[in-house]
Amino acid sequence: MDKEMKRYMEEALFEAKKAEALGEVPIGAVIVKDSQIIARGHNLRETRKDPTAHAEIIAIHQASQVLGGWRLHGCTLYVTLEPCQMCAGAIIQARIDHVVYGASDPKAGCAGTICNLLEDHRFNHQAKITSGIMEEESSLLLKKFFKKLRESKDKK
Repeated sequence: MDKEMKRYMEEALFEAKKAEALGEVPIGAVIVKDSQIIARGHNLRETRKDPTAHAEIIAIHQASQVLGGWRLHGCTLYVTLEPCQMCAGAIIQARIDHVVYGASDPKAGCAGTICNLLEDHRFNHQAKITSGIMEEESSLLLKKFFKKLRESKDKK
């Protein structure tokens, strides 16, 4: 595994743990340009009561503010879980060059699992995909979260 990819995925996992501490599904993202993290995000759907408050969307918004525009050419998005259809669409619209993710998402993954929107040549932009970077750590974080959630519901 590439050391640089691992380092940035560790930062995305750090963001995921912030989400978990808030009772959110632990998904985190960072956006990198020129070897610098320019944006961070973690799931805030429950906190904000907003179905669009995914880690990727929050990071894309922040990166656009930092760069002063909506085109995120030259950027790589690192995210702990494979992007869903909404996030894949936002990645395409933002013109992000590369997406690196940890765990695949069999229920909503649109970067190769259910479909591959990011590399679909019918769109005006495609993003390179690298999957499985720190997959075990990303997956374990999610599994533990949902196990704890189920146990909590069983007690009630």
